[in-house]
Amino acid sequence: MQPHSSTTVAAPEGVPVGPDSWLERRFGLTAHGTTVRTELFAGLTTFITMAYIIFVNPTIMAAAGMDQGAAFVATCIGAALGCLLMGFYANWPVGLAPGMGLNAFFTYTVVGEMGYSWEVALGAVFLSGVLFMAMSFTRLRQWLLDSIPRSLRFAMGAGVGLFLGLIGLKIAGIVVPSDATLVTMGSMLELPAALAGLCFLMIGVLSHYRVFGAILISILVVTFIGWLVGIVDYGGLVSMPPSLAPTLLAMDVAGAFDVAMISVILAFLFVNMFDTAGTLMGVAHRAKLTKADGSIENLPQALKADSSASVIGACVGCPPVTSYVESCSGVEAGGRTGLTAITVGVLFLVAMFFAPLAGMIPGYATAGALIYVAMLMTTGLAHIDWEDYTDTIPAIVTAVMMPLTFSIANGIALGFVAYVVLKFCTAQWRAISPALYALFVLFLAKFVFL
Repeated sequence: MQPHSSTTVAAPEGVPVGPDSWLERRFGLTAHGTTVRTELFAGLTTFITMAYIIFVNPTIMAAAGMDQGAAFVATCIGAALGCLLMGFYANWPVGLAPGMGLNAFFTYTVVGEMGYSWEVALGAVFLSGVLFMAMSFTRLRQWLLDSIPRSLRFAMGAGVGLFLGLIGLKIAGIVVPSDATLVTMGSMLELPAALAGLCFLMIGVLSHYRVFGAILISILVVTFIGWLVGIVDYGGLVSMPPSLAPTLLAMDVAGAFDVAMISVILAFLFVNMFDTAGTLMGVAHRAKLTKADGSIENLPQALKADSSASVIGACVGCPPVTSYVESCSGVEAGGRTGLTAITVGVLFLVAMFFAPLAGMIPGYATAGALIYVAMLMTTGLAHIDWEDYTDTIPAIVTAVMMPLTFSIANGIALGFVAYVVLKFCTAQWRAISPALYALFVLFLAKFVFL
C-alpha cells in the first residue's frame, strides 16, 4: 500500500477530494492508491458483470410462487443494502447479491420437492443468516471453517454448480423427463432450447475475449432475438418499481422450526459460508488488502457485513445474499475501497426502475446464463486430492448427489457421512474433527428418522 500523503487525489470534476475531505477520511483513497474516478468506474464494472442476477433471480423465485415484481425489487434492495453495508462497514470493493445455486435450491428443492411454502423457506434463510452472523461475531466461524475438510469445501461449490446447471438445462428444455431413463435430451429444434444454447455459447465466446458484461449482453441479445421472432412481448423499459409488499417481512420463521428443515438451514449456512470465505479471500489478494504479516485488512468486518446481508435479504424476500466473485472484475479495473461497493449498491437501486425490462427476459435467456455460471462453479473439483480415495469418494458423492437427488442438502449430508465412515474405517481418525462427528450423527439421524 502507498503511504498516506498530503497530495490531492484526482477526482471527477465537481467532486473535491483532498487529504481532509470526508471521502478521503472515510475510505482512505490515497492510502489504497486509488481515486474517486477509479472507484466509480470499478463499481460500474462490477455491477455490469453481476447485473444478470436482477433478471435471473426473480424468474427463479417466481417459480416458488412469489410475486415476480416484488421478487425483482427484493433482489435489487437486498443486493443494494448488502453492497452498502460492505462498503461503509468493511471498506471492501465487493458487490453482494442473492446467491446463485441457493436460489435454485430454495425454489426447486425446499418449495418444489419438500413442499414447504416460500414463506417457510424464507424463514430458513433468515435462521441460517442469523447463525452465520452469530458465528461471524465469535470464533465459531473460524472453528467450523477449519473443521470441514478441504475436499468437501470444493465439492460443495462444484455440486451447487452441477445442480444449477441441471436447473438451467431443464428450464431451457434441453434436458426433459423420460420414463425409460429418468432424463433425456429435448429437441434442439425448439426455439427456447436453441436460444438458450445460443445464449450459453455467446457468453462463452464473449468471456473468452474478455468482453465487458458478457453475461448481461448475451441475455439481452437473446431476448431481442426472441422479440424479433415473436416469442417475447415488448413491455417497456422503465417504470416506477413494483410494490415490495408481497415479500416484505413475509418470512415464516416459526414454520422453519421443523426437524426436517435442519438440513436445509445447514445447507444454506455451509454453502453461503464457504462461498463467502473463498470469494473474500480471492478478492483480498487481488485488491492487495493483505498486510505484510499475512493478515487481511478488515476481514472480520467483511464477514460480518456478508452474514448480516443474508438476514436483511430474507427480510425483504431474498434467498441468501452473498459476496460475488464477479467483484474481481471491479478490482481489476482498479477498485480498492468500499466506494466501489457503494457504487454497485447505488446502481442496484437505480435498476429497480427497469422492472418492465426484467419482466420481458424469457426463461431460456436466463437458462443460458445459469448453465454458464454452473460450468464455472464446477472448476473447484480441480483442487481435490485425487490420489486419496478417502477424500475423492466423499467429494464425488457430495457433488454428484446434489443434482441427482435434486437437493443441495442431501448432497452435503451424504458426502459428510461418506467422509466420516471412510476415514474412520481406514484408521484416519485425526482427519475427523469433533464438528464432523457431530454433523455425521445429525445427518445420519436425518436419513434414518426423516
